[in-house]
Amino acid sequence: MKIGDKLPEVLGHNEKGEEIRLSQFAGKKLIVYAYPKDNTSGCSAEACSLKQHYQELQEAGYAVVGISKDSAASHQKFIDKYELPFPLIADTDTSLLQTLGAWGEKNMYGKKVMGTLRTTYLVNETGVVEKIFTPKEIKTKIHAEQILDYIAKD
Repeated sequence: MKIGDKLPEVLGHNEKGEEIRLSQFAGKKLIVYAYPKDNTSGCSAEACSLKQHYQELQEAGYAVVGISKDSAASHQKFIDKYELPFPLIADTDTSLLQTLGAWGEKNMYGKKVMGTLRTTYLVNETGVVEKIFTPKEIKTKIHAEQILDYIAKD
């Protein structure tokens, strides 16, 4: 996935098992953030940053959707624990993560493994990717501020 590409219509299933489709967000901008794992320190910090600034993001016209390979049950526990106001897609087969380009080789404790590459996509009202925050750019504790700063400059 690169800037100018359109997201697929079917994004996957959320923590409740409901299908999430791009058309559900027609007329809204969308933040799709891919993260490695529920209830880990960096992923919790990122989710809480987005939660803390959720109203500002909504006022800027954005909906938020998270995605990881964790199960729907894991996502529901994560949402409940941190009172997250946005859905999380359970991409257990990594098909959407692969389509997005957010699945690949990474270094874990000196070993090369396949996993989720923390990446955020800002998508316009027609479903087209306008900005990609790469793993090296994302600062989990202040990620929502990074997005808001980018939006303010745009």
